[in-house]
Amino acid sequence: MRLFLTSSPCSPYPQEDGRILYGYSKENGFLERFCQGWEPGCQCVMISSDPGDFGHNDKMRGEFEGFFQISGIPVSRLVMVDDRNEGDLSRLLSESSVVILAGGHVPTQNRFFRRIKLKERIQGYEGVVMGISAGTMNCADTVYAQPELAGESLDLEYQRFLPGLGLTGRMILPHYQETRDRILDGRRLMEDITYGDSVGQEFYALVDGSYVLCEYGQETLYGEAWKIWDGKIEKVCDKGEKIAL
Repeated sequence: MRLFLTSSPCSPYPQEDGRILYGYSKENGFLERFCQGWEPGCQCVMISSDPGDFGHNDKMRGEFEGFFQISGIPVSRLVMVDDRNEGDLSRLLSESSVVILAGGHVPTQNRFFRRIKLKERIQGYEGVVMGISAGTMNCADTVYAQPELAGESLDLEYQRFLPGLGLTGRMILPHYQETRDRILDGRRLMEDITYGDSVGQEFYALVDGSYVLCEYGQETLYGEAWKIWDGKIEKVCDKGEKIAL
């Protein structure tokens, strides 16, 4: 398995007619590395973050079909897995060279992953797996479900740490370019909530365009990122750079 842990893997592709379309990012060498290890024209499967929201899932599938096309990556088919076809998951995994774990609400996706026994089914998968945002976060052994929706940081029953897919030991926080200044429930999301949760833990905050590549038993961080642990924060990598984790 080649595992990509991304914040967002997409970036704008300006067109000659002035339109702005989106495809897979070339930043930090992502597109080049993402295309390695699988044949163009293969089937891809995307696993939903909200399996009951069919309209959103169909829209997302169409958008990602466009991302492949704009990026010059031919695929034969992109299948969205949600409530409508979850019983076909094992067959779809066996037929697909790329698995995309969609972005969305972390706890909602985590419940779906556990219900379909994705942890057990994806072990030993030999293709490319790409997590996006929530999908990246749910790849961890233990998932830090950073509060996101109004009221979650105040809810005493909200579980901030959940069992994940066990594909990495890293707890990733995506979209740091946005969350660093976010206010949630009247408090600063990072300084007042996340820093406290980092005591005894280790988080890596990534901006869009940065990612971690896990392969051959090694994990490499590409692009701008910060390490958060024991209430402290330190920038550990910059755009165009890489470090071994």
